[in-house]
Amino acid sequence: MKLSLARVTLAALTIGALTACGSGAPSDTTTSSSTAGGAFPRTVEHAMGSTTIPSQPQRVAALDASFTDATLMLDTKVVAFTEYNTLGSKLPDYLGASATNYGAEAQSVGKLAAPSLEKIIATKPDLIVSAKVRHAKEYAQLSGIAPTVFSETTGPTWKDNIRLLAKALGKETLAEQRLAEYEAQAKKVGDAVKAKSGPDTTISVVRFLDGPTRLYAKKSFSGIVLQDAGLARPESQNIDEFMTEISAERIPAADGTKIFVTTNGDKGTDSLNTYRQNPLWAPLEPKTVEVKDAEWMSAVSVQGAYHILADLAKAFDVPGPVIPAWISGK
Repeated sequence: MKLSLARVTLAALTIGALTACGSGAPSDTTTSSSTAGGAFPRTVEHAMGSTTIPSQPQRVAALDASFTDATLMLDTKVVAFTEYNTLGSKLPDYLGASATNYGAEAQSVGKLAAPSLEKIIATKPDLIVSAKVRHAKEYAQLSGIAPTVFSETTGPTWKDNIRLLAKALGKETLAEQRLAEYEAQAKKVGDAVKAKSGPDTTISVVRFLDGPTRLYAKKSFSGIVLQDAGLARPESQNIDEFMTEISAERIPAADGTKIFVTTNGDKGTDSLNTYRQNPLWAPLEPKTVEVKDAEWMSAVSVQGAYHILADLAKAFDVPGPVIPAWISGK
């Protein structure tokens, strides 16, 4: 990130995007931030202060994967994004038609930790979105390129972040509609699972990666989806935390009616294979269901949540969620 603020500002003026108003405290003009129906200009309060957006954004630079997914969900073009783990310049397959329809011009601007300002400028965004926890140090420079809106953090706040983005895009109604549709499908799948497997059904989520094995709890993405489905967790995961770690000696803590397992990279696969050789894993193996790490762990979006629901339904042999056309393309 060696580009000077002066150069960023000059380039931003060249593309006509120097319209952000960032301050340390909300301004007196923030009353329009709750306006529905796409009325602009509007001022949106966010984690870095407030930002005035002169007209409805059409080209978004999303510097966190969850915001890329959310922008696509809200039928808005993504022109810049940071890389999804090992995918490089590609968008993940789980995005389906949302990426086909609104991600055709999307360009990678580098890794999450160090997006390129030059590349962001080249995509000519009229809105930049990210999180304070990700890019607080770059906020002033990003604001010199285009109006910039930051959430406080990511992960467990993914639904609130969608709503924040919807305010910036003037698409509050669409956001609420699609969140409600997803939550209704989650309840439907959860009710079907409990009807078939019993009210005491518990869902365990285990991730193998380069490092200690993790059990994902209530504040994780998958944990929130399971709460939306009304499905219970094993005692080890029924905690208000993101995750907890287990050693081989604590393998029984991973038990559940069904155990959904993901692996991250080759070392994750090696770790799972090591556990499978442990006698403590033997009674758990018949209950395990291997699922995609990108969908259960990395997605943190409505698109990813639908894939989790589909995996749950398949594992319990119950009717799956109705995948909306904006994802399925049907």
